[in-house]
Amino acid sequence: MEAFNNFVTAINGVVWGPIMLVLLIGTHVILSIRTKCIQRKTFTGVKLSVTPDKEASGDIGGFAALATALAATIGTGNIVGVATAVGTGGPGAVFWMWFTGLLGMATKYGEGLLAVKYRVKAKDGSYIGGPMYALERGLGQKWLGVMFAIFTGVACFGIGNMTQGNSIAESVNGTFGIPKVVTGVVLMVVTGLVILGGVKSISKVCEKLIPLMAGLYILGCVVILFVNAAYVPAAFSTIIKGAFNPQAVGGGFVGATVVMCIRAGVSRGLFTNESGLGSAPIVDACAATRNPSRQALIAMSGVFWDTIVVCLLTGLVLVSAILKDPVGMEGLVGANLTAGAFNAIPVVGPAVLTFGLITFAWSTILGWSYYGERAWVYLVGVKSIKPFRIAWTVVVLVGCVAALDVVWNVADTLNACMAFPNMVALLGLSGVIASETNKYVWDKDAEWGGLMKWMDDEAPQVDK
Repeated sequence: MEAFNNFVTAINGVVWGPIMLVLLIGTHVILSIRTKCIQRKTFTGVKLSVTPDKEASGDIGGFAALATALAATIGTGNIVGVATAVGTGGPGAVFWMWFTGLLGMATKYGEGLLAVKYRVKAKDGSYIGGPMYALERGLGQKWLGVMFAIFTGVACFGIGNMTQGNSIAESVNGTFGIPKVVTGVVLMVVTGLVILGGVKSISKVCEKLIPLMAGLYILGCVVILFVNAAYVPAAFSTIIKGAFNPQAVGGGFVGATVVMCIRAGVSRGLFTNESGLGSAPIVDACAATRNPSRQALIAMSGVFWDTIVVCLLTGLVLVSAILKDPVGMEGLVGANLTAGAFNAIPVVGPAVLTFGLITFAWSTILGWSYYGERAWVYLVGVKSIKPFRIAWTVVVLVGCVAALDVVWNVADTLNACMAFPNMVALLGLSGVIASETNKYVWDKDAEWGGLMKWMDDEAPQVDK
C-alpha cells in the first residue's frame, strides 16, 4: 500500500504540475478575453442570484443551483487550504489565490453557460447537463464526455465523500471526544435522508445551510480582524509584498521563492473554487433560467463568494494573527494554524471554527453526491440512481473511520483527469461562449440587457 501511495503521489506531481497550472490559468485568461472581461458583471450575477425567475424552465431556482454548487465548492479548502498555502508559499500565496479566483470567474461563467446551452431533458422531465453533454453535443466528442463522467463518478467518492467525512469525524473527536464511528453513523443517516430526495431535496437544505454557515464563518473572521485591527494594515502590506518578493517579508513567515509562492497560491486557489474542474456545471444545468448567460453569471458569482471573499478573509485572519503573535503561531501548519488564529476569540472562536469545518465538509458531501449521481446517469442511465445513493451513504461511514492518505492522493489525480476534458470543451467551444455572451450580455448593455431574453432552442429529450 505504501508503494502504491508513493506511485500515486508521483503521478500527482505530474498531473498537478506546471502543465496543469499553465492550462488552467491559460483557459482563465482566454475566456476573460473572449467574454470581454465578464468579471465586470460580478454584481449583476449576485443580483440575479437573489432574483427568482419563476417563468423560466428548470428543476430548481437559480439561487438553489448556486447554493448547491457552493455547498460542494466551499469546503475545508477555504479553511485548511488557505493555511496550507500560507505555510508553503508564505503570506503572498493569499494574493495569488485571490488573483486566481478573479481570473477563474470567467472560466466558471463559461462552464455555466455551456451547461445550460447543451443540457437535455430526461424522460421524467428533469434537466441534466454538464461537461459530458457539452463535449458530446457541442464538440461531437462523446468519448471525452464518457471519460469525464468516469473520472467524476469515481473521484466523487474520494474528494466529495470519504475525505470530507473523515475531516468531520476528526474535528468532532478532537473537540468533543465523540468516537469517530458514532459520528459516522449519524452523518450517514442525515446524509441519506437528504440525498434520497434528489436535487430538489439537496438544494432545499443547501439554500438554508450555505447562508448560515458562510455567514457565521465570515462574522467570526470579521470579529478576529477587529481584535487584530492594529495588524490588519500590515497584513495587507505583507500579503502584497510577499506575492512578488517573499524573501523580504520575514517576520517569522516561512522562507519561499516567488515560484513556490505562486504555485502554492494558484494550486490552492484552483482547488478551492474548482474553476475549470467541470463539477459545478452539472448542477447549473438543472437551474430555472431563460438563457445560458443568466445562469452563467449566477454561477460566476459563486467564485466571488468562495475565493474573493471567504479565502481572502481567512488569509487576512491568518497573516494578522501571525504578525500579532509570531512566537505563539510558530510551527503551526494546516488546520492547527487556523485554530491558532481563531483562538483570538476565547471559547467562541474555536466553536465557530469547528462549526465551520463540520458544515463546510458536510455541504461538500451533499453537493458532490449530485455530481456523482449525474455522472453515473450519463454512463448507465437512471437505473443507477438508487444504487448510487445507497452506496454514497455507506461510504460516508467508511470515510469517517478509515485512514485516507491513499484516497486523498487518488482523488487528487482523478480531479486533474476531470479538468483535462473539461478544458477541451471550454476552449473548443470558446466561440460559442463569446457569441452567447455578446447576444445576452453585451449587445444591450443595460442593467439587465439581453439577460431577460429567452433562449432560442429548447433542450432535446433523451432516453435516460
